[in-house]
Amino acid sequence: MIRDLAQRLLDELHTQLPGTDQLIPKRELHVALQAALARLDLVTREEFDAQTAVLLRTRQKLEALEQELARLEQ
Repeated sequence: MIRDLAQRLLDELHTQLPGTDQLIPKRELHVALQAALARLDLVTREEFDAQTAVLLRTRQKLEALEQELARLEQ
């Protein structure tokens, strides 16, 4: 992911600013992007999907408990 992002950014820089291939080596850009992304609080798509599934199950259980409580209160 980071490698692809670094390559796309580097390609865009070279397109917009010709001659920057000597100024910004690919490896340094990759390291800089990795450091910047490491400071962000990011999760992978798999982690996000897993937490979404947990939230869905929790919501379903809560709704079932609310219905049961309403039934018991009557």
